[in-house]
Amino acid sequence: MARRKNAHLPGLGVYGFDSIEPLILSALVTEDPLLLIGPSGTGKTFLLNSLSEALDLEHRHYNASLISFDDLVGFPYPDDEKTSVRFLKTPATVWGAESVLIDEINRCKPEHQNRLFSLVHERKIQGLSLDTLRYRWAAMNPCSTDQSPDENYLGAEPLDAALADRFALILDVADWDALTDDERRLVASPTGEGAIASDNSGLKTALTEWRQTFLEHLGRYPVRIVSYVCAVTTALLEGGIRVSPRRTRLIARTLLATLVVEGVNPDKPAGRSCDALFKKVLSASLPQRAWGNAPDADKVAAAHRLAWGAAMATGPEQWLHSFRLEPRMDRKAQLLINSCPDPDTGTLAVEQLLAQESKEFAAAFALAAFPAAAEGRLPIGAEGVNDLGRLAQELLTVDGEVSWQERIGGSPSTHPELQRIAMLLNVLEPARRARAQQLLFYCVVHNLPIGDPRPLEDNFHRCVQVFAEAGAAGKAAKALAEGSAA
Repeated sequence: MARRKNAHLPGLGVYGFDSIEPLILSALVTEDPLLLIGPSGTGKTFLLNSLSEALDLEHRHYNASLISFDDLVGFPYPDDEKTSVRFLKTPATVWGAESVLIDEINRCKPEHQNRLFSLVHERKIQGLSLDTLRYRWAAMNPCSTDQSPDENYLGAEPLDAALADRFALILDVADWDALTDDERRLVASPTGEGAIASDNSGLKTALTEWRQTFLEHLGRYPVRIVSYVCAVTTALLEGGIRVSPRRTRLIARTLLATLVVEGVNPDKPAGRSCDALFKKVLSASLPQRAWGNAPDADKVAAAHRLAWGAAMATGPEQWLHSFRLEPRMDRKAQLLINSCPDPDTGTLAVEQLLAQESKEFAAAFALAAFPAAAEGRLPIGAEGVNDLGRLAQELLTVDGEVSWQERIGGSPSTHPELQRIAMLLNVLEPARRARAQQLLFYCVVHNLPIGDPRPLEDNFHRCVQVFAEAGAAGKAAKALAEGSAA
């Protein structure tokens, strides 16, 4: 792999980070917390200390496995009036620091992790603001649940999930086998050993310009970045990977900063290079790795593909992507009613839903939507109406047999799915019960595993309400128009 054009880290004497340099630089631009994870000896601490030297920062480096709280704040003593507590400041205390590196963060005691929480998240300690603190960095070895067979880091525990979620970027640092031949030679060379890093690459000047551009765009956020983040968060959730609402903002900030660092117009990200860049930012923004539960890479890649298509598309294609990504049935209904661009697009959306969603989801949507579609109240063509009608008709005339196993000599039993369904139906009001019965009996006859029927029925009921409300609004508008004409 060729070295990045205009790379800054090699100018600081830091090698082996080419693949993640744009992300490291973006963390400098956003000033959001950064966490490095990697085997011992891969240069995590060296990188972060070198950055502080090159940027002339008032820096503090703490080893979390050895630190005491007094090391951070100093020795407490009462003020002259004996009304409040002050702290005896030393060159090692955090007061006045511009950057802080918490090394071995997953080796400290739980109570210390809790105290570090406010420092990382809020730039505060003991409730007091650290007004000069800009950068909060941390480093750790892979935790005990995420180590390879060749690794044995005793005491390297999973990071608390709440603390991990405060780091905007969680970067894996490359080991020897991932370095290029040129990087290996540079890493192995003793030249410059012990020297203070100097800004030979103009990093400080570049960082000032990037930061200014970042802040300018921050006030008028690029729509495509926000669209991508919303779409990918939804797609990840569908795949069982949760991203907190707070993290969505961190991802958006990092995407913006990375585009600025790479010289891309944040309003017009496009092409394969931006596609790859967004995917890299997404992978590095998921905190699960810090507590030893790395998300499935295939699911992340699939979520990225869907979100990239949705964010970069325009016109009807963009709406189709949004409709496909929305997991809730009632919200799909709202999208169809309120913002479908034309009947052809609406028909295509319905066809894709019936073909791609689970059979029970498709059946529920068809049963909920068909009455409105048959009355011409949905922006879909005749083909879409017919597709909904064919499936809805199957639910309206459920006819079949179900079978289950019983123990020889045992008491007669009922189908386990029917038992759960009966318990649900008993608590529903009559009209809702009748609709739910058609849907759930259809699922049983067609051997569709529904487990707990409540989530499916609740989703279906909300969808029915959306179509019913749209129908009522349409009839009211029609009556008003007829009255005005008279």
